Amino acid sequence: VQLQAYGGGLAQAGGSLRLSCAASDISLLIGEMGWYRQAPGKQRELVAVIRSGGDINYEDSVQGRFAISRDNAKTSVYLQMNSLKPEDTAVYYCTANVLAPGRLRGIYWGQGTQVTVSS
Repeated sequence: VQLQAYGGGLAQAGGSLRLSCAASDISLLIGEMGWYRQAPGKQRELVAVIRSGGDINYEDSVQGRFAISRDNAKTSVYLQMNSLKPEDTAVYYCTANVLAPGRLRGIYWGQGTQVTVSS
């Protein structure tokens, strides 16, 4: 299973970016999907997670500015990032908890996409 993330780039403070992440196989049954980020010198942290039932959680610093969503097939996940701040600068990684088929069960990570916010 591969997760392809794209949409990162350079934005000014106050601007917006939209990240996308798609699983390589749309026949997969995927439970939770999410976005993590890792800034230089810092630990990777959870940004947002969306469960198959639609429940969503956000890291406190992005609440109200970022919005996570999934497509109808539930094999792609998106992160709309608004009101960006320089402290949002990081490499963003998508994750997917694959539930079926059984031989592919597990948590997978995308390759990471750089988001840089200038002040």
